[in-house]
This record gives sequence, structure tokens and C-alpha cells, in this order.
Amino acid sequence: MKEIRDILSAATEGRARGERAALATVVRVRGSTYRREGARLLIRADGSTVGSISGGCLEGDVAEVARDVMATGQPRLLTYDLTSDDDAVWGLGLGCNGAIDVFVERISADAGVDLLALLQDTITHRRTLAVATVIASPPGGPVPGARIVVPEDGEPRGQLGDPAVAARVVAASRAHIAAGRSGVLPVETPGGAGEVFIEVVAPPLPLLVCGAGHDARPLVRLAHELGWWVTVADSRPAFATRERFPEADEVVRVDDEEIPRAVRIDRQTFVVVMTHNFLHDRTILRGLLGTPARYIGLLGPRARTERLLRELASEGITLADAQRSRLYGPVGLDLGAESPEEIALSIASEILAVQRGRGVTSLRSRPGPIHASPAASTEPERSGVFGEGAARNVLACQE
Repeated sequence: MKEIRDILSAATEGRARGERAALATVVRVRGSTYRREGARLLIRADGSTVGSISGGCLEGDVAEVARDVMATGQPRLLTYDLTSDDDAVWGLGLGCNGAIDVFVERISADAGVDLLALLQDTITHRRTLAVATVIASPPGGPVPGARIVVPEDGEPRGQLGDPAVAARVVAASRAHIAAGRSGVLPVETPGGAGEVFIEVVAPPLPLLVCGAGHDARPLVRLAHELGWWVTVADSRPAFATRERFPEADEVVRVDDEEIPRAVRIDRQTFVVVMTHNFLHDRTILRGLLGTPARYIGLLGPRARTERLLRELASEGITLADAQRSRLYGPVGLDLGAESPEEIALSIASEILAVQRGRGVTSLRSRPGPIHASPAASTEPERSGVFGEGAARNVLACQE
């Protein structure tokens, strides 16, 4: 998501100056490739780029094609077959064993559906949607680059020209949203076979950091670099300031008990509680348990977490298994972290693994491919460090 945010920032600046630009999107991969479907590259009129679609080996060639696309306004679908070890195939020394299809289009606010505006809306309002773009079409079929946008909740926008094709694409888009997978859909048009790339675009991972102390700053910086939507909440006016957290998307000065009402917390939200004060943490945790937050991380040793839960139980607040399963205390992966920066890495790594449904192990020990196949289950893995008795960092905490 950081890539999208960087591209949006650069494209917005370019539009303000009246500059042309093109957007290259990976729409299909086969075999081993560096980037997956949805990876993007913005190409400016001066040839400079933002984002990436490979390890740096395809960007130059795509930029050359993009110059023609910017001039003519005609999209192009490029295929790079990297399965040959012979450098003579492309002369690029790619070192991959896969094939990549890249769709290159001129971006314009005058388009029927403004892709950049849609992506910005997804970020700002935390909306998941499917963007269905025609990438190949026979003569007389839907125009390449035409698209329909299907929100997770709401009516589709855009058109493909053929109502029957559009209806099938909308139905397929809803299925892709449910599965959380992007992919290419073959479609039959009156003129023959075509293809539509259905991309599921999810909002940035929302991270709420409760506590604006010194050790919260590296966590906020790292989360910002990952492209997450970061909110910092603290009751202390001197701590909850934009000056202390320039990388945060939101900094909220709010009393502990008001956090669930003052900050948006939905079923995708990850929360880390790190106030370094037992009473503050107890009040915050009490409120968080009534929210649908997906993950609640508690800084401090295991005994401290158990004490928090015992005191809440004495108030009549007991946790069902489903509630207990979203508590991560001590928070973080067992990396041997000691410094605030290392602890931030430990916490961010655990959040990413939970969000992606991955148990944690070295890649060399993972059976099968690095990336899950489109047909793979989207259910989180239940084994690994997230199982019963998992080892986690034991972090010192001031009380």
C-alpha cells in the first residue's frame, strides 16, 4: 500500500502541473516472479518513475512503451516471458523463471472512471473494492482500459458497453472480493474472446497506537514506511502532538475511556497498547474489548497481561475464547528484540503475519512457493508461533 500512496502523491503533483503520466500494472504472473498482480509503476513524461513491477529489470522497457501510450492514449498489454535462462531472449539478465503481463495506460482525470481518485478514496475512507479493467478485447468488443468499479458495499460504477459482459464481470468481482484475490477473467463478447483484470483493492492496514511515549515513535515510523494508516492516541497534551509524530496519519488527544468513541476501530484494525502505565492500560483494554478490533497487542511481560485480565474479571469482564484469541500479550515476535527500534520491528512483523494469515518460519523452511496460489485457501494458518504456548518477546515495561 505504500507504493500506491507514493504513486498517488507523485501523480497528484504531476496533475497540478498539467503533466502527462502513464500507469503500468502487473495483471498476471505465471511461475516465479519478483512482483505479483497489482504491483504498479508510475511513469512521468520526463521518464522518471515511482513504484516497481520487477526487481528493476523491466522498468526501463516499460517506460519506453509508456512514452508511446502517453502520446497516443492507447493502452498496451505487454508480456515478458522470463522462463528462458538465455539472456539472448531479452538481453536483460532477469534471473526469474516466470512470465509477467503488464497493462500500460495513460492516466487522466477525463477518463470515464478516474482510477487515481478511486485509489485515494479507498485509502481515505477504508473501502475495499474491485476494479475490473478490460485488458484485451476483439474488434467491436469493450474498449481496452474501460473499467467497472465494484465496491464491497454499494452499487457498481462505470460501464463496459455490453450489459451481459458487465453483469458477468460484476458478479465475478464480488466473488473476487469475497476471496480476497485478484486475477484475470476470460470473457466472451459479441466480437469474440476478451480478458478483464479484476483487482481487489483493500485499504491500508489500520494501526492504532495507544500511548505516545518515546518507544511509540519508531513503531509509527516503521508502520508509515509500510504504508499503513497510523493513528496515535494519548491523553497527554504534551505527548499527543503532530510534532512528535509527523509520520502518523492521525494524532488524537483523547482520554483513555473515550478511545473507542473518538477513533475509528473496525474489524480490520490492529491496536497496540503501550502507555507504560498499568491503570491506563486497564482502562484502554476495557474499552477495546467492546470493539471489533482484529488484534490487540499489549506491551509488557506475560504476567502483566494476566494481571490485567484478572482485574477486569473482578469487574465482571470475562473473555470468551474468541476475544482471548485476538489478544497478543506480550506483543511481538520472538526476535530477541531489545531496543525500541528492534521492538517496533518485532511488533510490526507479528501484525503483518497475523494480517496475512501466516505462521512464522524462515522462508527456507516453508514448503511450496513463497506466494500462495490464487486457488489457495484464504483461511489463516493455525499453526506456528500463533498457536497455544507460543513464545513471544518478553518486554520490560514501566508501571
